[in-house]
Amino acid sequence: MTKRVALILSYGSPDSIDTMPYYLSDIRGGRPMSEEFVKEFQDRYSLIGGSPLTKLTYEQVKKTSEELQRRGYDMPVYLGMRHWSPWIKDAVGQMFLHGVEEAVGIVMTPHYSKMSIGRYWAKIDEAQQIHGSNINFSLVDSWYQQPKFLQALENHVRAGLEKFSPDARNKVKIVFSAHSLPERLIKMGDPYDDQLKDNAKIVAERLGDIDWMFSYQSAAHTGEPWLGPQIEDVVVDLAKEGYKHVLVAPIGFVCDHVEILFDIDIEAKQIADEHGIQLERIESMNSDPLFIGAVADALLEKVAE
Repeated sequence: MTKRVALILSYGSPDSIDTMPYYLSDIRGGRPMSEEFVKEFQDRYSLIGGSPLTKLTYEQVKKTSEELQRRGYDMPVYLGMRHWSPWIKDAVGQMFLHGVEEAVGIVMTPHYSKMSIGRYWAKIDEAQQIHGSNINFSLVDSWYQQPKFLQALENHVRAGLEKFSPDARNKVKIVFSAHSLPERLIKMGDPYDDQLKDNAKIVAERLGDIDWMFSYQSAAHTGEPWLGPQIEDVVVDLAKEGYKHVLVAPIGFVCDHVEILFDIDIEAKQIADEHGIQLERIESMNSDPLFIGAVADALLEKVAE
């Protein structure tokens, strides 16, 4: 019987272009969608060769497990996805069958919002009801202030600046970005916006004398206002202000996925090219050892509470 384990949670991605309709249907809660809507996303995924998110998240789970073992903790690590296999309900069911009594959960996004991380916690509750389990979960709500995560971000931004010529580096605009959410969350008192801007400010201060700003990206078209400014508009505005060099630092994402590989590397870069801007991006965390150390630290700190 395993008494305590870790559960890493991630968004999930379809395993093929053909399964895109089922993936989008799950995200949309079964709401109807047009063929054009589905094809748009199939085209995006085709352009990036399919999303590497699931493979990379499995690698993060493996590396986190190895890091915990290296530190002397016998804490198996499970993986649950919110919108694709391995589903959260299946991960919780497996834990129940394995006799798990206690678990610490962490979502692979460091900033809390009821609309994002809160929904993962709701999925755990639903899974427990389905299986009749009573695992005692301790949940990491927010972990963007983990020292190793901040150091990894600083390192990645410094490496990103190396993509520009030496003469251009002191003229680079650094744009920190994260996935947009509906504006109404601010009225709800949700900390998401504050945490992201605080994260950007902390990293900027660590970098020293830099020119930076914060932007959102990847907003959905739902008929209601979403948090901005959107990075597509930011690139155009920066061009009007005379900027020629932009480094995007997507601090709200910890893994390569369509929001990185298409929204930034293809769409935003195309807009930048059209406006005479050299746009580069920092490398994603993926399995960066410092990042994995931050995940392990966040898990162990929660266990110690």
